[in-house]
Amino acid sequence: MTQVTEARKGNITKEVKIVAKKEKISPEKIRKMIAAGKIVIPKNINRETSPCGIGDGLKTKINANIGSSSKMENLPLEIEKAKTAVHYGADAVMDLSTGPNLNEFREKIIDEINAPIGTVPIYEAGVATQRRGEPITSMNEEDMFKAIENQAKEGIDFMTLHCGINRDLVNKLSNAKRTMGIVSRGGTFLASWILHNDKENPLYDNYEYILEIAYEYDITLSLGDGLRPGCLQDATDISQIQELVNLGTLVKKAQDASVQTMVEGPGHVPMNQIASNMQIQKTLCHGAPFYVLGPIVTDLAPGYDHITSAIGGAIAAQSGANFLCYVTPAEHLSIPNLEDVKEGVIASKIAAQAADVAKGLDSAWEKEKEMAIARKTFDWNKQFELAFDRDKCEKYRENYPVEEENMCSMCGEYCAIRIAKDDF
Repeated sequence: MTQVTEARKGNITKEVKIVAKKEKISPEKIRKMIAAGKIVIPKNINRETSPCGIGDGLKTKINANIGSSSKMENLPLEIEKAKTAVHYGADAVMDLSTGPNLNEFREKIIDEINAPIGTVPIYEAGVATQRRGEPITSMNEEDMFKAIENQAKEGIDFMTLHCGINRDLVNKLSNAKRTMGIVSRGGTFLASWILHNDKENPLYDNYEYILEIAYEYDITLSLGDGLRPGCLQDATDISQIQELVNLGTLVKKAQDASVQTMVEGPGHVPMNQIASNMQIQKTLCHGAPFYVLGPIVTDLAPGYDHITSAIGGAIAAQSGANFLCYVTPAEHLSIPNLEDVKEGVIASKIAAQAADVAKGLDSAWEKEKEMAIARKTFDWNKQFELAFDRDKCEKYRENYPVEEENMCSMCGEYCAIRIAKDDF
């Protein structure tokens, strides 16, 4: 049975108990939220992994994207990236591989990573089509559903499926006068397929079959935003909102079928539009957990997009987003290296913590208080333990040593805390 089925029967599963302990809230509260579709625990029945709760009232979670490309395939390196991401605090990992050996890589990451793993099955269908020497627009429905079924059996915990793109939206998009058109890879695969084949999106047309597969393996559907904005000019436009309306209908069908579901969101969004985007999604999608990429708040910072997305992610999470997909410094430029992965995760962790503090989560405030006390008492080890990047903190301190523990090289003997420690 799915987590939703058990929750609606009043049963508290072992996964709910584990999540409740991690979050320091009652199992009954989590059970009720799962039953209502407002919390998900992505965990395939064929895989044992550390359960992670995503949704309202829980700590903001982080996802890290890794995977090979057609231009660079180094499986050991990608596994190391996944391990690095989890080490620095990623709660989940998505395999976006499009390289020749993507199936082999997926098997290895399932074996190596003890965290929820997500995929975009349409990528596998596209690669399979190109292996036959055919264009991606020649994908057949069998390719698409075979990829979903195979990955479900293998143990994938959540899947991004672009079910909300349909013929009506694609036809309207040509008149939308977008600056960048479609930037979602999966969204482009399907929109182009619809145009070239003059048929309905198979994932939209056969959504009930997808629900059957998801229910059988308790896969969490991550309904993809194929028409997400790829630049600030396209943010919150008619195409984006029309797809979101479709996704809201699909969420309700999934919830009625006891299938765990979350919804993906933009993208590139000006700061003043982020809060309204979150509120619109939560309203249209029946309170389903919201999973956002960034959002990136300016398009002028290639090489620093981990910072632009952290700014947007903090505002998004404070305003209702539950799951942040990290963005690395290499975004828009190249496949990320190990250091890029680390920086991307840490930037997202900063955004998540800032948002959780703003939302008043006790667990977030407890850590802030611990850090304040550690700084007040010059407890360097405790400060390093609480920091998102212990190694970097220790290196700074080691690079500029001082003769006494109760100071650093910035202020030395003129440290405000040191001078006034007995007075205030």
